[in-house]
Amino acid sequence: MTKLPPLKALQAFEAFGRLRSVTGVASELGVTPGAVSQQLKKAEEAVGLRLLERHGKNIELTTSGRLYHREISRGFDTLRGAQETLARIKAQSALVLSCLPSLANKFVGPRLFDWQTSHEGANVRLIGTGTEPRLGDDSIDFRVSYGDRIRQFENYVELFTDWVVPACSPAFIVRHPVAKPVEILEQPLLGIEWDSDHKAAPSWQDWAKSVGAKNSPQGEFAFSLSSSAIDAAINGRGFVLAQLAMIEDDLAAGRLVVPFDHRLKLAQAYFLAWDRAALSKPFGNELRTWIISISKSQKATLGGPNVQ
Repeated sequence: MTKLPPLKALQAFEAFGRLRSVTGVASELGVTPGAVSQQLKKAEEAVGLRLLERHGKNIELTTSGRLYHREISRGFDTLRGAQETLARIKAQSALVLSCLPSLANKFVGPRLFDWQTSHEGANVRLIGTGTEPRLGDDSIDFRVSYGDRIRQFENYVELFTDWVVPACSPAFIVRHPVAKPVEILEQPLLGIEWDSDHKAAPSWQDWAKSVGAKNSPQGEFAFSLSSSAIDAAINGRGFVLAQLAMIEDDLAAGRLVVPFDHRLKLAQAYFLAWDRAALSKPFGNELRTWIISISKSQKATLGGPNVQ
């Protein structure tokens, strides 16, 4: 006998030998029990031997059936092993992008969804952490970070330098109208505590000085994450001195407003670093090019009126 049974018949028979249940085979293969029974009959017809013994609703393998199942199971085990190997390769080819937490939440994350949707087959993980990874060793392919920390990496490029500006929710400004920039300092202020390893962004004290305020602002409520301070402002808790890149979507959606576009520039730039091996992964080079391109677009939109 040289002609093999149809593959579907072999698949049904191999599954029945493992599960000993027509219903179980039907569930595994996503077909009806009747279709499974038809394939089992085709398998018997193709080999010219009885492979199954039927006693009412009970079905058992014959001696020939057990021998045949033992042999073909080896082939199916090899096929399943090949699938598992490909699954591991696919998992290993996933691109892992590490960002500072607020940047991941407010800038990279929302845009990354759109990029992955337009790149069928791309597999990207986004990790928000303040700890600088060891690219490659920590299974991290790309890192977006701020300031001097980036210089520990071998391959990196500058992205953009952000600005901060006072923003609040539309409802808040209705309840607390301000006629000039200095009056913002009389309202509840939401601040951000930067990591001591970074050169901090301009503070409310810096902003007060830039608008000619005579007194230092009082009563600031500080957050450890920019994203938390921004969310508090969206919820009507006060004014946040927020980075423009991080509130761009909230401004466009009307969740935040900027009564006076008086900006201060951050002390340092954001950078992108990468592990060289990441560029050999599927979509690795495309992801790096995309991050650089959206950063160039961001850089182009950061200029504006009243820039200090």
